[in-house]
Amino acid sequence: MIDLVQDLQFAVHGGGDSGDGIAGMVAGILTFVETLVTLSPADMVTRLLPGLATMRNLHPLWVHFPIALLSLFLLADVLGVALRKTEWRRFASGLLYLGTLFAGITVIAGLIAAGTVAHGGEVHEIMERHEHLGISVFSMALALSIWRWFGQVERAGRGNGLFLSLASILVALLLLTADLGGYMVYKFGVAVEAADAGNEAAAQQHLHEGDASPDQHPGVGHDHHP
Repeated sequence: MIDLVQDLQFAVHGGGDSGDGIAGMVAGILTFVETLVTLSPADMVTRLLPGLATMRNLHPLWVHFPIALLSLFLLADVLGVALRKTEWRRFASGLLYLGTLFAGITVIAGLIAAGTVAHGGEVHEIMERHEHLGISVFSMALALSIWRWFGQVERAGRGNGLFLSLASILVALLLLTADLGGYMVYKFGVAVEAADAGNEAAAQQHLHEGDASPDQHPGVGHDHHP
């Protein structure tokens, strides 16, 4: 079986950790490609994208898009106002619309993901706040998109100050949401395979402490409501 990590070990520290240097790297790439073409499409995807193959849900795959797009939207819009560049504000509008679309996809993926990962009581509270903030971000982005589309905010007007203030609040909420998501992963190992045993035990303990029936909480011990 081909192993992407083993077959493509690019040299670091100037190649000091690789006895073959550039020649060894090229040989590894050729071996990788040669073996890759013998795999089935499913195995090919698994070997090319091992991180994606181990994901239990697609929420982590989508979260980066609204963070990047909505943050860039605010930056471009503020600069467009400050420098009086209408084209920058038009560019910011496109970023806002795309960011809103991906925020909606991310929220849906997150709500689905909440039912696929084991977590205990403390993580449950954090996850609830994370969900509520995520829904708030999407709702606010959608409202700003509608206002932008129909209100022609790109033009100078009395609504600009309020719009930029709300956009700033949107990005602040977005950062708080992202921070809680990272906190769950890096502090508690939520959805991390190596930490699943501990999380499963915590989920079962919280389930018993709450005196809840497993039928009410399949898989993780909780129902999540927006």
